[in-house]
Amino acid sequence: MAKPILQIGAIDLAGKRVIIRADLNVPVTDSEVTSDARIRASLPTIELALAANASVVVMSHLGRPTEGVYNAESSLAPVARRLGQLLNREVRLLAQIEDCASVALGEIALLENVRFFAGEKGNEDALAKRYAEQCEVFVHDAFGTAHRAQASTYGIAKFAPTVCAGLLLGGELEALNRALAAPKQPMFAIVGGSKVSTKLEVLNTLAAIADNIIVGGGIANTFIAAAGYNIGTSLYEPDLLNTAREIAAQVTIPIPVDVVVAKALDEAENGIVRLIDEVGADEMILDIGPQTARDWATMLETAGTVLWNGPLGVFEFEQFGEGTRILAEAIAASEAFSIAGGGDTLAAIDKYEVSEKISYTSTGGGAFLEFVEGKTLPAVEILQLRNER
Repeated sequence: MAKPILQIGAIDLAGKRVIIRADLNVPVTDSEVTSDARIRASLPTIELALAANASVVVMSHLGRPTEGVYNAESSLAPVARRLGQLLNREVRLLAQIEDCASVALGEIALLENVRFFAGEKGNEDALAKRYAEQCEVFVHDAFGTAHRAQASTYGIAKFAPTVCAGLLLGGELEALNRALAAPKQPMFAIVGGSKVSTKLEVLNTLAAIADNIIVGGGIANTFIAAAGYNIGTSLYEPDLLNTAREIAAQVTIPIPVDVVVAKALDEAENGIVRLIDEVGADEMILDIGPQTARDWATMLETAGTVLWNGPLGVFEFEQFGEGTRILAEAIAASEAFSIAGGGDTLAAIDKYEVSEKISYTSTGGGAFLEFVEGKTLPAVEILQLRNER
């Protein structure tokens, strides 16, 4: 059982100086936020603190600027504007950490990109203490950064007087624990991606708890080859064929009965449906076939839990996206508890408009994978340690 963490709802924030670490690392083009999904996901915690008449400072990183050096392209100014629009109030941008003291009760400000401060990525105590001195309560609400031990995610939590999880972080951990710690059976995992090697730990972990693992993309090609089928020029990892066989010996990993192939990965290429044992030597597998998609969608009707990370094919091109679409709609129609995470997965969920019917959509990419792998997330661990004290 996961160790407990103090939740924001258990704290009286009235009259307190509060710093919220959010994940506002959003796409910005020409000084305008082009997708505000992460900002919207952070609003409930921010609004809770404002409703309590706290002095609220939000901090986040944006992009990958050279640490310790101001870079206008990585400034959070566009994020401050968008956050202000969503809250319908002014959100000042603070250039320096010590400017946090100027935020009055009931007001909100956004601290400039934490990567502009030297010592952030190195989790240096000197910087962490400067952050902590500006607040009475530190709220971690950035699950997407929880796998990083940095000054604004880990260090500040060592020194702030009171620390807790925000609504978003708390919700993420609750959903992941529900899916992994005691999943309702049968459990299905859908794991897509280009390489087995990048998802090897995920596959090994899921093999021990899932009843079925549906694999897609280049990962599926390695399992198809390991099962003895010709995969033509498809992307796969020949050095991991034995590994794939070992995983397949532990858990049911269905092999598609048909696939969609093409001579090249190109938007202009036509997708051709082939039976799995009829893939040509000059063809590459780019999606599951229609019969396989129907069969697997039917299997998902029985699911008690579904964990989804990665598309089934190259869904960015319509002719190679039907497998992902059909399974996305099957997950949405299922009565199972479903949790989805990863950038490509979220893009597929948006494309096929099933977001409202997925039980929980994770905001984390790397953090989501590391949690599924069973790894300890440093920023979560420090909250647990502080709670024990």
